[in-house]
Amino acid sequence: MTIGAFSIVDSTLREGEQFAYARFTTKDKQDIARALDAFGVEYIELSSPASSPISMQDTKLLLDLGLRAKIVPHLRCDRKDISLALDSGVRVIHMMFGTSAQLQMFSHGKTIDYIAARAAEMTRFCKDEGCEVRFSGEDAFRSRTEDLDRVFDAVVEAGVDRIGLPDTVGRATPFEVHDVVSRFRKRYPGIQIEFHCHNDTGCAIANAWAALEAGATHIDTTVLGIGERNGITPLGGLIARLYAVDRSLVAKYDLKQLKPLDELVAAKVGISIPFNNPLTSPTAFFHRAGIHTNAILRAPESYEIFNLDDFGLTRTLDRAHRLIGKNVIKSRAAELGLTLSEDILYEVTWEIKTMSDQERLTPEFVDALLREAAAGRFRSSMHFTQEGSTIPNSLHKEK
Repeated sequence: MTIGAFSIVDSTLREGEQFAYARFTTKDKQDIARALDAFGVEYIELSSPASSPISMQDTKLLLDLGLRAKIVPHLRCDRKDISLALDSGVRVIHMMFGTSAQLQMFSHGKTIDYIAARAAEMTRFCKDEGCEVRFSGEDAFRSRTEDLDRVFDAVVEAGVDRIGLPDTVGRATPFEVHDVVSRFRKRYPGIQIEFHCHNDTGCAIANAWAALEAGATHIDTTVLGIGERNGITPLGGLIARLYAVDRSLVAKYDLKQLKPLDELVAAKVGISIPFNNPLTSPTAFFHRAGIHTNAILRAPESYEIFNLDDFGLTRTLDRAHRLIGKNVIKSRAAELGLTLSEDILYEVTWEIKTMSDQERLTPEFVDALLREAAAGRFRSSMHFTQEGSTIPNSLHKEK
């Protein structure tokens, strides 16, 4: 199925507040909300105003920022909580009720009939207030299909705009997600479908993609994927997945805002951007092997699926390692405005390889070595063989 129109519901200020190291101040929330809005997410989800006095205050303050993104609280399916949220001024309501047997037994103790009736009642109440409404069956992927049908039928009849299918414990596979979302897409053709996926098994990005392919209209994310336990679908990871398939899918977002957004949230929660984070990690475009760097110099797309200019990013070609190739040294010499013969380039390259076997070198050391070579002061530390050189044929043959 071709991916159609979709919206990102960023939950950094709700799900992200449940991250182990998060404690957002009011200013933190304002800074993050502005950054998310600059990137272009369509919804910014907040913790319930009933969570604490500050949560209520902050909901009002974020509404007052006048952002393009819709501000939406995440609520229990409870009249008191919903009324409190409406008092803050929000006009998009996200409410949920646990529908799995596990949550029925250990969380709230309510029957499916009770949940269906309460969800329908609260949906009608919110719609009468002129709100956009999403109802989510918490732990949907451990819920019985007939139970979800019962509850969703009730809220759809009551006028809900969107149903939510959360993989609350991160157990679903992409195939399962596709099957489940496809089923509800067919059952409710005129209703929006939101997908929320935890990353306990590392499938959050793949599952979000599968949901979109199956007809989901809204995907929940957080910056860097922060959230309860292992978190949820990371915003940057979802963007990377979509961009790599079809750039037009993410053309509506300001991709150059992604890196500062990741850096902002990382600083707020006191972590480094993970080394394997898509797009914005310090090593995302770090190339080392000679074969790779040679190809990158000729055509970046040979080993990169992203146009770095679209994201305002740069790449690094490691010039201080035993895996270095001569062409990277040649390219770096040119960047420094230095002219070196091919023979000297080979010797300098092999010197770097030899020294790197013994100790960790720095880019600055390599630059100094190149300047020495250009000035005619380079003296190799190599011991020459009887044939006159220690440089192997493979290095001479490098293209």
